[in-house]
Amino acid sequence: MKQIYIIGMGPGKYEQMTVEAIKKIEESDVVIGYTVYTDLIKEIWPDKECLSTPMTKEYERCVIAFEEAMKGKTVAFVCSGDAGVYGLTGLMLGIAPKYKEVRVSTVAGVTAALSGAAIIGAPLIHDFAIISLSDLLTPWEKIEKRLECAAIGDFCICLYNPGSKKRVDYLQKACEILLKHKNKNTPCAIAKNIGREGEEYSIYSLLELKDVKVGMFETVFIGNSMTKVIEGKLVTPRGYNNE
Repeated sequence: MKQIYIIGMGPGKYEQMTVEAIKKIEESDVVIGYTVYTDLIKEIWPDKECLSTPMTKEYERCVIAFEEAMKGKTVAFVCSGDAGVYGLTGLMLGIAPKYKEVRVSTVAGVTAALSGAAIIGAPLIHDFAIISLSDLLTPWEKIEKRLECAAIGDFCICLYNPGSKKRVDYLQKACEILLKHKNKNTPCAIAKNIGREGEEYSIYSLLELKDVKVGMFETVFIGNSMTKVIEGKLVTPRGYNNE
Protein backbone atom coordinates (compact mmCIF):
# COMPACT_ATOMS: atom_id res chain seq x y z
CA MET A 1 0.00 0.00 0.00
CA LYS A 2 1.31 3.44 -0.95
CA GLN A 3 1.77 5.58 2.16
CA ILE A 4 1.60 9.25 3.25
CA TYR A 5 2.33 10.29 6.83
CA ILE A 6 0.92 13.69 7.80
CA ILE A 7 3.34 14.79 10.49
CA GLY A 8 3.16 17.57 13.06
CA MET A 9 6.71 18.80 13.66
CA GLY A 10 5.96 20.74 16.84
CA PRO A 11 7.80 24.06 17.25
CA GLY A 12 10.57 22.92 14.90
CA LYS A 13 13.51 21.72 16.98
CA TYR A 14 14.50 18.07 16.70
CA GLU A 15 14.19 17.69 20.49
CA GLN A 16 10.57 18.86 20.40
CA MET A 17 9.39 16.42 17.75
CA THR A 18 7.73 13.25 18.95
CA VAL A 19 9.64 9.98 18.68
CA GLU A 20 7.03 8.77 16.19
CA ALA A 21 7.42 11.89 14.02
CA ILE A 22 11.19 11.41 13.85
CA LYS A 23 10.81 7.73 13.02
CA LYS A 24 8.31 8.35 10.19
CA ILE A 25 10.41 11.13 8.65
CA GLU A 26 13.46 8.86 8.68
CA GLU A 27 11.44 6.04 7.08
CA SER A 28 10.10 8.29 4.31
CA ASP A 29 11.61 8.63 0.85
CA VAL A 30 10.56 12.26 0.40
CA VAL A 31 9.47 15.10 2.70
CA ILE A 32 6.91 17.64 1.45
CA GLY A 33 5.89 20.87 3.18
CA TYR A 34 5.89 24.63 3.27
CA THR A 35 9.32 26.03 2.39
CA VAL A 36 10.12 27.14 5.96
CA TYR A 37 9.42 23.64 7.29
CA THR A 38 11.39 21.76 4.65
CA ASP A 39 14.33 24.07 5.38
CA LEU A 40 14.17 22.89 9.00
CA ILE A 41 14.09 19.29 7.81
CA LYS A 42 17.19 19.83 5.66
CA GLU A 43 19.08 21.17 8.68
CA ILE A 44 18.43 17.89 10.50
CA TRP A 45 18.44 15.45 7.57
CA PRO A 46 20.59 17.12 4.85
CA ASP A 47 20.41 14.12 2.50
CA LYS A 48 16.62 13.79 2.64
CA GLU A 49 14.76 14.62 -0.60
CA CYS A 50 12.48 17.60 0.06
CA LEU A 51 9.78 19.23 -2.05
CA SER A 52 8.05 22.46 -1.09
CA THR A 53 5.54 25.09 -2.16
CA PRO A 54 5.21 28.66 -0.84
CA MET A 55 2.36 30.19 1.14
CA THR A 56 -1.06 30.14 -0.64
CA LYS A 57 -0.06 26.99 -2.58
CA GLU A 58 -1.43 24.58 0.01
CA TYR A 59 -3.70 22.64 -2.35
CA GLU A 60 -0.88 22.16 -4.86
CA ARG A 61 1.35 20.96 -2.02
CA CYS A 62 -1.19 18.33 -1.03
CA VAL A 63 -1.57 17.09 -4.60
CA ILE A 64 2.22 16.79 -4.94
CA ALA A 65 2.22 14.55 -1.86
CA PHE A 66 -0.31 12.17 -3.41
CA GLU A 67 1.43 12.18 -6.79
CA GLU A 68 4.74 11.30 -5.13
CA ALA A 69 3.05 8.50 -3.21
CA MET A 70 1.58 7.17 -6.46
CA LYS A 71 5.16 6.79 -7.71
CA GLY A 72 5.71 4.28 -4.93
CA LYS A 73 7.45 6.65 -2.51
CA THR A 74 6.70 6.79 1.20
CA VAL A 75 5.86 10.44 1.82
CA ALA A 76 6.27 12.56 4.95
CA PHE A 77 3.95 15.56 4.65
CA VAL A 78 5.08 17.97 7.37
CA CYS A 79 3.35 20.85 9.13
CA SER A 80 4.40 22.94 12.11
CA GLY A 81 2.84 22.26 15.49
CA ASP A 82 0.09 19.68 15.03
CA ALA A 83 -1.14 19.16 11.48
CA GLY A 84 -4.71 18.82 12.77
CA VAL A 85 -4.73 22.26 14.43
CA TYR A 86 -4.92 24.95 11.73
CA GLY A 87 -2.88 22.56 9.60
CA LEU A 88 -3.53 20.64 6.39
CA THR A 89 -4.84 17.32 7.67
CA GLY A 90 -8.41 18.26 6.71
CA LEU A 91 -7.43 19.23 3.18
CA MET A 92 -5.34 16.09 2.75
CA LEU A 93 -8.19 13.84 3.89
CA GLY A 94 -10.54 15.69 1.57
CA ILE A 95 -8.28 14.91 -1.42
CA ALA A 96 -7.56 11.32 -0.33
CA PRO A 97 -10.70 9.71 -1.89
CA LYS A 98 -9.31 10.58 -5.33
CA TYR A 99 -6.29 8.37 -4.59
CA LYS A 100 -7.75 5.06 -3.40
CA GLU A 101 -4.37 3.31 -3.53
CA VAL A 102 -2.76 5.69 -1.04
CA ARG A 103 -3.07 5.15 2.69
CA VAL A 104 -2.95 8.35 4.79
CA SER A 105 -1.88 8.27 8.45
CA THR A 106 -1.57 11.18 10.87
CA VAL A 107 1.23 11.66 13.40
CA ALA A 108 0.36 14.11 16.17
CA GLY A 109 2.62 17.02 17.08
CA VAL A 110 2.82 19.64 19.83
CA THR A 111 0.75 22.68 18.89
CA ALA A 112 1.71 26.23 19.93
CA ALA A 113 -1.04 26.43 22.56
CA LEU A 114 0.69 23.64 24.47
CA SER A 115 4.34 24.47 23.83
CA GLY A 116 3.66 28.15 24.51
CA ALA A 117 1.74 27.38 27.70
CA ALA A 118 4.73 25.39 28.97
CA ILE A 119 6.90 28.50 28.62
CA ILE A 120 4.61 30.97 30.36
CA GLY A 121 3.37 28.73 33.18
CA ALA A 122 0.04 26.93 33.37
CA PRO A 123 -2.58 29.14 31.70
CA LEU A 124 -4.70 26.35 30.17
CA ILE A 125 -5.31 24.20 33.24
CA HIS A 126 -9.08 24.78 32.95
CA ASP A 127 -11.43 25.02 29.96
CA PHE A 128 -9.99 27.04 27.10
CA ALA A 129 -10.64 28.10 23.53
CA ILE A 130 -8.17 28.41 20.66
CA ILE A 131 -9.10 31.11 18.15
CA SER A 132 -7.17 32.25 15.08
CA LEU A 133 -7.30 35.96 14.27
CA SER A 134 -6.44 35.33 10.63
CA ASP A 135 -9.38 36.23 8.38
CA LEU A 136 -7.75 34.77 5.27
CA LEU A 137 -10.09 31.75 5.36
CA THR A 138 -12.60 32.82 8.03
CA PRO A 139 -14.74 36.00 7.87
CA TRP A 140 -13.81 38.53 10.55
CA GLU A 141 -17.46 38.73 11.63
CA LYS A 142 -17.35 35.05 12.60
CA ILE A 143 -14.06 35.55 14.47
CA GLU A 144 -15.65 38.44 16.40
CA LYS A 145 -18.56 36.20 17.40
CA ARG A 146 -16.24 33.46 18.60
CA LEU A 147 -14.20 35.92 20.66
CA GLU A 148 -17.33 37.29 22.27
CA CYS A 149 -18.74 33.84 23.08
CA ALA A 150 -15.43 32.68 24.60
CA ALA A 151 -15.27 35.83 26.74
CA ILE A 152 -18.88 35.46 27.92
CA GLY A 153 -18.15 31.83 28.83
CA ASP A 154 -15.10 32.91 30.88
CA PHE A 155 -12.81 30.65 28.88
CA CYS A 156 -9.07 31.01 28.94
CA ILE A 157 -8.23 31.95 25.35
CA CYS A 158 -5.23 31.20 23.15
CA LEU A 159 -4.95 33.37 20.05
CA TYR A 160 -3.14 32.07 16.97
CA ASN A 161 -2.03 34.35 14.12
CA PRO A 162 -2.56 37.49 16.22
CA GLY A 163 -1.03 39.89 13.71
CA SER A 164 0.86 40.37 10.46
CA LYS A 165 2.01 43.16 8.17
CA LYS A 166 -1.52 43.42 6.78
CA ARG A 167 -3.34 42.77 10.09
CA VAL A 168 -1.59 45.28 12.33
CA ASP A 169 -4.60 46.09 14.53
CA TYR A 170 -6.36 42.73 14.82
CA LEU A 171 -5.14 42.03 18.35
CA GLN A 172 -6.31 45.48 19.39
CA LYS A 173 -9.76 44.79 17.90
CA ALA A 174 -9.88 41.40 19.62
CA CYS A 175 -9.00 42.93 22.99
CA GLU A 176 -11.71 45.56 22.60
CA ILE A 177 -14.26 42.77 22.17
CA LEU A 178 -12.90 40.82 25.14
CA LEU A 179 -12.85 43.90 27.39
CA LYS A 180 -16.64 44.11 27.09
CA HIS A 181 -16.89 40.88 29.09
CA LYS A 182 -13.54 40.43 30.88
CA ASN A 183 -11.91 42.47 33.62
CA LYS A 184 -9.30 44.92 32.31
CA ASN A 185 -6.79 43.44 34.78
CA THR A 186 -7.16 39.89 33.47
CA PRO A 187 -3.63 38.41 33.29
CA CYS A 188 -2.38 37.75 29.75
CA ALA A 189 0.88 36.70 28.14
CA ILE A 190 2.60 36.60 24.78
CA ALA A 191 4.97 33.75 23.90
CA LYS A 192 7.40 34.57 21.09
CA ASN A 193 9.56 32.28 18.91
CA ILE A 194 8.37 29.16 20.72
CA GLY A 195 11.00 26.45 20.50
CA ARG A 196 13.28 28.61 18.39
CA GLU A 197 16.14 31.04 18.85
CA GLY A 198 14.94 34.12 20.72
CA GLU A 199 12.25 32.30 22.69
CA GLU A 200 10.73 34.59 25.32
CA TYR A 201 7.47 35.62 26.93
CA SER A 202 5.98 38.76 28.44
CA ILE A 203 3.04 39.24 30.82
CA TYR A 204 0.41 41.98 30.51
CA SER A 205 -3.01 42.92 31.75
CA LEU A 206 -5.78 42.65 29.15
CA LEU A 207 -5.90 46.44 28.95
CA GLU A 208 -2.13 46.62 28.35
CA LEU A 209 -2.31 43.81 25.79
CA LYS A 210 -4.56 45.96 23.61
CA ASP A 211 -1.66 48.24 22.73
CA VAL A 212 0.99 45.57 22.06
CA LYS A 213 2.19 45.05 18.48
CA VAL A 214 2.50 41.40 17.47
CA GLY A 215 3.37 39.33 14.42
CA MET A 216 3.14 35.78 13.11
CA PHE A 217 5.73 34.37 15.50
CA GLU A 218 3.76 35.21 18.65
CA THR A 219 1.03 33.26 20.42
CA VAL A 220 -1.24 35.15 22.82
CA PHE A 221 -2.72 33.77 26.04
CA ILE A 222 -5.62 35.44 27.86
CA GLY A 223 -6.65 34.21 31.29
CA ASN A 224 -10.08 33.63 32.79
CA SER A 225 -11.52 35.31 35.89
CA MET A 226 -9.44 33.05 38.17
CA THR A 227 -6.07 33.30 36.37
CA LYS A 228 -3.25 34.91 38.35
CA VAL A 229 0.46 35.65 38.11
CA ILE A 230 2.64 33.58 40.45
CA GLU A 231 6.36 34.43 40.49
CA GLY A 232 6.32 35.60 36.91
CA LYS A 233 4.21 32.70 35.58
CA LEU A 234 0.63 32.77 34.34
CA VAL A 235 -1.42 30.22 36.33
CA THR A 236 -5.09 29.27 35.98
CA PRO A 237 -6.38 27.28 38.98
CA ARG A 238 -8.03 23.93 38.28
CA GLY A 239 -10.17 24.06 41.43
CA TYR A 240 -8.19 21.95 43.87
CA ASN A 241 -8.25 22.82 47.56
CA ASN A 242 -5.66 25.41 48.69
CA GLU A 243 -4.98 26.67 45.14
